[in-house]
Amino acid sequence: MNDACYGCATCASADKSLERFIAGLPMETSHHRVDGQETHCGFGLQGVCCRLCANGPCRITPDAPRGVCGATADVMVTRNLLRAVAAGSGCYIHVVENTALNLKNTALEWAAGGRERHFRGTGALERLCALFGVSGKDEYEKALRVADAVLADIYRPVYEKMELVEKMAYPPRFKRWKELGILPGGAVAEVYKGVVKCSTNLSSDPVDMLINCLELGISTGIYGLTLTNLLNDVLLGEPELRFAPVGLRVIDPDYINIMITGHQHTLFVRLQERLTEPDVVAKARSAGAKGFKLVGCTCVGQDLQLRGVHYTDIFDGHAGNNYTSEAILATGAIDAVISEFNCTLPGLEPICDRLHIKQICVDDVAKKANAEYIPFRFAERESQAGLIIDKVIAGYRERRPKVELRLARDHGNTNTLTGVSEVSLKKFLGGSWKPLVDLIVSGDIKGVAGVVGCSSLVSGGHDVLTVALVRELIARDIIILTAGCSSGGIENVGLMLPEAAEAAGPKLKAVCKKLGIPPVLNFGPCLAIGRLEIVATELAETIGVDIPQLPLVLSAAQWLEEQALADGCFGLALGLPLHLGKPPFITGSPAAVKVLTQDMKSLTGGQVIINEDAKESADILEKIILEKRAALGI
Repeated sequence: MNDACYGCATCASADKSLERFIAGLPMETSHHRVDGQETHCGFGLQGVCCRLCANGPCRITPDAPRGVCGATADVMVTRNLLRAVAAGSGCYIHVVENTALNLKNTALEWAAGGRERHFRGTGALERLCALFGVSGKDEYEKALRVADAVLADIYRPVYEKMELVEKMAYPPRFKRWKELGILPGGAVAEVYKGVVKCSTNLSSDPVDMLINCLELGISTGIYGLTLTNLLNDVLLGEPELRFAPVGLRVIDPDYINIMITGHQHTLFVRLQERLTEPDVVAKARSAGAKGFKLVGCTCVGQDLQLRGVHYTDIFDGHAGNNYTSEAILATGAIDAVISEFNCTLPGLEPICDRLHIKQICVDDVAKKANAEYIPFRFAERESQAGLIIDKVIAGYRERRPKVELRLARDHGNTNTLTGVSEVSLKKFLGGSWKPLVDLIVSGDIKGVAGVVGCSSLVSGGHDVLTVALVRELIARDIIILTAGCSSGGIENVGLMLPEAAEAAGPKLKAVCKKLGIPPVLNFGPCLAIGRLEIVATELAETIGVDIPQLPLVLSAAQWLEEQALADGCFGLALGLPLHLGKPPFITGSPAAVKVLTQDMKSLTGGQVIINEDAKESADILEKIILEKRAALGI
């Protein structure tokens, strides 16, 4: 294919400025490859195919209702779903494990270092100590005990229940989980149990496997989501509300620009610090640049943006989500990509090769084929940071004279509200959730929708359903809380600007204008779904009800991958209605469909809702909110 072909057909995007930019590129991206993959396997879509043994792959049809081994559609579908949820959970547990280890090692190093140093998030540390019931003579000992408590829990065997679940969970939810028998054992052990259970000729009980998904959802949510955020707050600083630029406009070609992809902010914190130190800035200037900048992309970019008040000297801003990452590289102004976890598309590799962009991987779970692997080791992080800096500078000197810049200075906006967390938002409201509760009770805010998770290229195109649903919901006076790659698409189209209040319904519009906020509040990366759980818990506590009774709904409109399925299982365990644009490959199983869309309501209070039309989906979610309001008598 020649260069001219790539502008012929690209995937539609809710972000029309981005769509035009990608359409004009002389290189292939994911947006161009969608057409070539538009014919999908019907058996795969329904989840009724199995390739676990040499008798297959088997597939279910009306004439062949069982696989060779006798597995039915219900067995195949739920087994495939459990395997996917276990894999997604494993991803998140990997992240919290590394985060806890980095907190522990930092505490040990600083305690032995001979000079006083302080964690950026001492308030977060004190809150964790109070939650866990631990203390210490100084902040180092407190941090060590917090980290050890997390690590001890996730490494427990499957037959020992994790202790922190009861301390972290809302008591009415914990009580219900205990009644249902879905309190998880050690998080790592739960993952391997899930994988074992769905192997060849083991479990054939579809309901049991679906219940196992809920167990994985709880361990994923409490540890991989909520606790990862809180541990990060200790090490990296707590979010603070501020306005910041977003989109491709944040890329400044006068600097050596490094794009970080993944979810593990703590793996490059020392590199981040070194990039601003005088000797390193001098090296950059000797190469012809003003210095270094980090460009936000994917969830780790959202995390940098969330804490951006602490990093104004190094962080340029958040450029975009997973399916914007190829366009970010195509500007030519990115000099290196450092990958440390997922959302790092394989499609980055040919663009990096073409534009001579240095690729470095610091965690082998995200090793790219053409990347140099420099494994993160805490004790060697100083020398590793120096090595990476020297390689990036050498790459900058070599590549910049050779590449054409394709900047998009009009993409995105300059005044997006960022830094929203359960703490910063409550502080903004005066230190209590009562003002928000009062607005909900009065009907000025009809309800709350958490729009979370991934960005995808289906359901109308890149972020199309997500953005359309958000517009529908805010027009109905429903305030939106977001977390994940979906946030990157929503912010780049301007819905997190204060001016977006004009798109809201009359009552929500008045609230937003009075408070000076947009109708969509960005809590950051997909990990921040855990922050939304804290908000839900504290709202329920304030009102005096259980979480399923809240006028609160969830939507992962354009969910993408296995981690999103683990997130969804956490939402269902919390008892929340969960909207998805496309079904998670379960429609071939009547049992799975019935349990997830109907029976779940009597188990946890949650339910799965599948709808790919924005208006119809908003109608359904609004109706649920109105029903919950009526049940509360408001």
